[in-house]
Amino acid sequence: MRKSIWLLLSLILVSSLILAACGGGAAPEAPADEPAAPADEPADEPADEPADEPAMEEKTVLNVWSFTNEIRTMAVAFEGRYPNVDVVYTMIPMTDGEYQTKIKAAVGTADAPDVVALEAAFVKEWVEADILADLNDLLPLTEELQTFPFAVETATYNGVTKGYSYQATPGAFEYRRSIAKECLGTDDPEAVQAMVADMDKFVETAAKIKECNENYFMVGTSGALFNPFLANRSQPWIVDDTLVIDPVFIEYVKFAKLMRDNGYESQAGQWSEGWFAGMNDTLAAADGTPQKIFSYFLPTWGLPYVLIPNSTSDTTDTGGDWAMIQGPLPYQWGGTWVGVLDGSPNMDLAKEFVKFVALDEENLTNWATGVYTNEYLKAIDPEVPDDQQQPPGDFVSSQVVVEKITPEFDGSAIYEWLGGQNNYEAFGEVAPNVNGKLLTGSDDAIQRAFEDARDSYLAGDITEAEMWQQWLDAVRSEFPDLTIPEPPVTE
Repeated sequence: MRKSIWLLLSLILVSSLILAACGGGAAPEAPADEPAAPADEPADEPADEPADEPAMEEKTVLNVWSFTNEIRTMAVAFEGRYPNVDVVYTMIPMTDGEYQTKIKAAVGTADAPDVVALEAAFVKEWVEADILADLNDLLPLTEELQTFPFAVETATYNGVTKGYSYQATPGAFEYRRSIAKECLGTDDPEAVQAMVADMDKFVETAAKIKECNENYFMVGTSGALFNPFLANRSQPWIVDDTLVIDPVFIEYVKFAKLMRDNGYESQAGQWSEGWFAGMNDTLAAADGTPQKIFSYFLPTWGLPYVLIPNSTSDTTDTGGDWAMIQGPLPYQWGGTWVGVLDGSPNMDLAKEFVKFVALDEENLTNWATGVYTNEYLKAIDPEVPDDQQQPPGDFVSSQVVVEKITPEFDGSAIYEWLGGQNNYEAFGEVAPNVNGKLLTGSDDAIQRAFEDARDSYLAGDITEAEMWQQWLDAVRSEFPDLTIPEPPVTE
């Protein structure tokens, strides 16, 4: 906690910082240990008798909590622009809800952070609660940057926007070129897209992949299409305090059962060892027989953070053998928002941080194009860990930035990894159409309860009727005031 003697100086500093930023200039830098003498100072004035040398200003502290190290990169970059600010970064894992629990416990106390990162799974819950500050005054910047609507809609409730994201996360269908050539006769993205343009064609293609080789699977898990189906509902989970079972959701259950019964999916759980092994051709059956997964449904961050890092093993490398298309259903998956806790004592500076992270053209450009290398960050803060950096390729939330930098990805490492495709161009065509209005604060609990019941059903442990009842009972227990409909009629 800062000494009270610096309180007035800190407030003055924050005000000048914000005014400088709004005017496009840099924030005032910390005074040097030995200020230069004024031009009219007598040359023979004794150097050891300066007249009223100003005292050193203490840096303004901004406390930022996150569940991802990405925000630490942003924090260091922010300090580079504003040297008079000390961003105290705290990362807390999301395991068993630890991150959310600690923030809620700190709200209203002297230990509360100023800025918090918000994950897609719970951002809507927090936006709907009385935890975050109103950030509507930053909305004009979203118009200037043409922020993709989803990134704003997700963190808006009753007309109040409480968070902004530096990412837009439209989904894609990534597939193996070699398997496409072997089993479908072509690896051309346009041709393959036609073969998976809707769910009927997707299933037909899955049958061709299985017929081609019994050890090939269309996808790793039936959960692969959970997000695409959810994104194409006509209504959110909750309408007028009533749980809505959209017909599209019922169709998903039938699809998942079909994929399991026909062996079109490898039964590897999402994020499991087997699921990752399919990305680098090390997946094998229990008897050691090699197996291959044709495709993955992953969003923008899935390329640089999931698929590319896991495409190599000690003995294999599938880089260059991938392509990406939209697939049968448009969807969105994940993302990180930043908001300010209501009542932050550093409200103006906290808003400036949010603005820098999500609504600053230069920062978004640097973030996407790989400017924030470890060397770059260490030049600002030598104590930055050796592995702290941001690789190029993350898809940002500003259409203005996306359009400007898309040509830079022609010939890039990701371009070559995709066999000659510009991932930014492809995602840029999908991003404006993603719908963020389906999300509610209850989604995470509702969907986790369903996934538990679905997995038991697909494993053959319970019937479909029992699956629906188990899910509805779990939702009723979690949300006792919610009106729960009768289970769907099953055949």
